[in-house]
Amino acid sequence: MDAKEHLVSYLKSRAFEPVLRARDDGRSETEKRKLSDVKKRTREEIDRFEHYGSAQEVYVNFKRDLDSEPAKKVHAELRSLGLPTINDIAGDFENEARKLGVAH
Repeated sequence: MDAKEHLVSYLKSRAFEPVLRARDDGRSETEKRKLSDVKKRTREEIDRFEHYGSAQEVYVNFKRDLDSEPAKKVHAELRSLGLPTINDIAGDFENEARKLGVAH
């Protein structure tokens, strides 16, 4: 597995897959709609990260997504549903990227 694949796999397992596995049992109709929306956005995020050409692109876009306005809205929705965001794993992701020589 190369550095890019490693970073994408890390994001998927730690932040994205928990969202995709979340169940809507016992949630209100509003929460079910929110969950459906964040699952759709999460699948789009996975696709976007998988199509970057390098580990450096994954890292740069991860950092950008931590504070972008569209991401802040999704992060708030995820938190309201009790689900992880990329902000929750930012420090660990930075360490992974540093180990791979992507972050300095």
